Amino acid sequence: MKLEQFGHGGDLLTAAEAFGRDRGDFIDFSANMNPFGPPAAVRTQLMQYADEIRHYPDPAVRKLRSLLAERHGISADSVLIGNGAAEVIDLAVRSMKAETVGLTVPCFGEYADAVRKAGGKVHSMALLEEDGFQLTKERLQARARHIHTWVIGSPNNPTGRVVDPELIRMLLDENCQIMLDEAFMDFVPGGRQLTMIREAAESASLFVVRSLTKFYAIPGIRLGYIVGSPERIAALRALQVPWSVNSLAQQIGSAVLEDAEYERQTMQFLSIEREWMSSQLRSLGLHVIDSQTNYLLVALQSQMAIDSSDLQHELGEEGILIRNAALFEGLDGRWFRIAVRLRQDNERLLSALQAVLDSRGPGKERAR
Repeated sequence: MKLEQFGHGGDLLTAAEAFGRDRGDFIDFSANMNPFGPPAAVRTQLMQYADEIRHYPDPAVRKLRSLLAERHGISADSVLIGNGAAEVIDLAVRSMKAETVGLTVPCFGEYADAVRKAGGKVHSMALLEEDGFQLTKERLQARARHIHTWVIGSPNNPTGRVVDPELIRMLLDENCQIMLDEAFMDFVPGGRQLTMIREAAESASLFVVRSLTKFYAIPGIRLGYIVGSPERIAALRALQVPWSVNSLAQQIGSAVLEDAEYERQTMQFLSIEREWMSSQLRSLGLHVIDSQTNYLLVALQSQMAIDSSDLQHELGEEGILIRNAALFEGLDGRWFRIAVRLRQDNERLLSALQAVLDSRGPGKERAR
């Protein structure tokens, strides 16, 4: 059974069916969530919500839009809230009405899905391993002469690499239209300087997508948003299904934005743990791509008698879930992706990895 049968990690029900365990028995490295879990305000909102459920949600999501606009220093008319980043990605791609859309692969699979659902064709430009999967000016410039609509992740999923904002500006100067997915930018050191939200709020050619579910560990509450010029956001709102964002999501989103201490602790922890985890994985003989966010793209070495699918299965038997990155276009069976979790969980993963790799030393046959 393929654990990513719905195109994502974090599918605990499929994992439970595949490995004969309860959902709560897994340590999930396959979904890139804040390892601290939701802020305390989420529980408070859940307890209070019983008295609010009988009322319709605000169809304009005014409080949350206002808070996000204030955070980014833009007009609330430049913000549209959606039922997760997936909804606003779909709306943006539909609104761009491009026959061909450029993607830098490997990347989030829903980009291509959204393009095809809108009747467009995908033009894939491979990010190169020898460049550390970093998007480069030379390769992008050559393609920008022919492809005028782009969907780009920054930080990119699954590589964890941030795109130089100057490359996005270069595309804009070439009269390209762009949807820039910054769903993981909140995890990036200096992310508030790297984001292109303010430029998107004044641009006729740039959308920026953000997510609240990753940083605040609330994926069960679908909550994302998109920033663009007021005119383009109004056009997206006209495409959006009414009542898309329920009242509980609106209340939780508004509450978590006010928890500055949670944000500070997350960034302090992640800056240390990501580097420690990377060094530990390298000490096992694995190749790790330098990441600027809360997940790591890792490759098995060619002499290891195992691929990422086998590794996923063997770790799953031990109650540990990883993402088989071979399912991303542009990556082969060497690659897997893991979230950075708390130290105790990370140590358990490292121990399990060591055991699997020791059992599959050079010359040992691949077998399941």
